[in-house]
Amino acid sequence: MTIPRIYSTEILQDKKTLLLPQDNLKYLKNVLRLKPGGKIAVFDSAGHEYEASITKYLTAGVEVITEKKIDRAEKEIRITLAQALPKAAKMDLIVKSAAELGVDLIIPFAAKRSVSHIAADKAAQKVRRWQKIALEASRATRAAGVTKVDNFRKFDAVLKSAVTPGARMIFWEEEEKITIKDALTDKSLDGCKNYFIIVGPEGGFAKDEITRALDAGFLSVSLGRHILKVETAAAAIISIIQYEKGVFSHKS
Repeated sequence: MTIPRIYSTEILQDKKTLLLPQDNLKYLKNVLRLKPGGKIAVFDSAGHEYEASITKYLTAGVEVITEKKIDRAEKEIRITLAQALPKAAKMDLIVKSAAELGVDLIIPFAAKRSVSHIAADKAAQKVRRWQKIALEASRATRAAGVTKVDNFRKFDAVLKSAVTPGARMIFWEEEEKITIKDALTDKSLDGCKNYFIIVGPEGGFAKDEITRALDAGFLSVSLGRHILKVETAAAAIISIIQYEKGVFSHKS
């Protein structure tokens, strides 16, 4: 039987007793109808996970006691997705899919051709919403850790934030020479642990954005002749990387 999996805002290492936040109270007590002594799994943002027992329900939250440590396989690779802001609610789907597929960090930014722009006073609210979506996706897929959604950045700040050493790829529909297969099978990426990918908006990237990315050490890459919708592109790219280099290419 699969036990409920609950996120702990506290780091669990060396924690014996902890109080889960109040927003878990209704779910565990009224929806799942778990009584004191009921078993759950608790996990944190650092990759720790434990079996735990509910000891009591309090006004402030749910008190639990941790028991057996649950070992999760160490991640083969780390993936950062920098995603140009799409229109409407498409970003919700992109965040959900990326978190389900094991992305470590999502960086939203506005490209020149982004249709949607978010006012500065609304940006923090949007990021909080996307972080909540990422948390739920990580919980449901039994991921070892939680996908983080970063604050909005400008395009040049995104380019500067890429981890070194590691693979840096910007996906451009006008790229005619290098496909994602070419990039991932290049011998220079043997043993590479960090993948930083940039995906554009509905209208694609402007040529000067590609030039700036190339100057910053990024590789311009295409998905071949097939043009994907913005809400599909990131999930396809992440799936391919995970298949070639990550969790999908290894037995657990």
